[in-house]
Amino acid sequence: MQKNLARRFWGQRYMQVFVWLGLIYLLIFHYLPMFGIIIAFKDYNISKGIGGMFTSSFVGLKHFKEFFGDYKFSQLFRNTLVLSLLKLAFSFPMPIFLALLLNEVKLRWFKRLVQTVSYLPYFISWVIVAGFCQILLSNGGVVNDFIVALGGDRLQLLTAERFFWPLAVFTAMWKETGWWAIIFLAAIAIIDITLYEAADIDGASRLQKIRYITFPGIKPTITIVLILALGNLMGGGLSGSNFEQSYLLGNNGNINMSEVLQVYVLNIGLSKGRFAYATAVGLFQSVISLFLIFVSNFVARQVSGEGLF
Repeated sequence: MQKNLARRFWGQRYMQVFVWLGLIYLLIFHYLPMFGIIIAFKDYNISKGIGGMFTSSFVGLKHFKEFFGDYKFSQLFRNTLVLSLLKLAFSFPMPIFLALLLNEVKLRWFKRLVQTVSYLPYFISWVIVAGFCQILLSNGGVVNDFIVALGGDRLQLLTAERFFWPLAVFTAMWKETGWWAIIFLAAIAIIDITLYEAADIDGASRLQKIRYITFPGIKPTITIVLILALGNLMGGGLSGSNFEQSYLLGNNGNINMSEVLQVYVLNIGLSKGRFAYATAVGLFQSVISLFLIFVSNFVARQVSGEGLF
């Protein structure tokens, strides 16, 4: 038994290396740092070093109570939640829709071209995306020049509060849709082709095949991706990070709409040196995310019988 196990392990040695490197990465950069959450319950000072996490005095829920009583709490929570819900509502269906459309394209070269063009924005840094926005949407940018040419007035697209959420949603959709469509295309690829052949014999139309074969075939994948998106709802859901968009596109003009919990943690933690308080705020967000994962998984189990666990 042990010899067979060793033989199998040796036969998979290259794959095992990749797996163990990934596990080591998760252990070092994701699990070991979780010991730092005890800072949220202590009067920690950075001058005490790492050891100060254990020697600092215990203050219980002091930092949490301070945050809940902060005048910014409702605004930060609203901005984070609403922005994520908007991105989920508009961004989540788009990869599914794109995957269904590409699956119906018969010209292979055109299908590959569209797929490549659609997922390339995923590899562009949010810093570069913010730079594009500055060039296109600033007061003297291309978009405002076009509006003026049509007889309109220049708009404060980057500084007005009312434009931040639409801008964040649109850029998230542009950047993430093509990448997530790959997952749904992979799910479509494993659907039994004989189902389509039988549907052709029965005279089913394309829309009927999408409705009764393709969509039910990828429903388990949709469920899993939706659970993951809801679990990361406070961080941006399916479409990237709220932090990067808010930090790079936020400014004094739209701060009432752009400042989210992650940006607040950065400002209060690094800028003002209140690491214990910032840890408490970050832990609050993580607890909500964990709760959302369990709730969404439970609902998915009850509705469709599919879930992560």
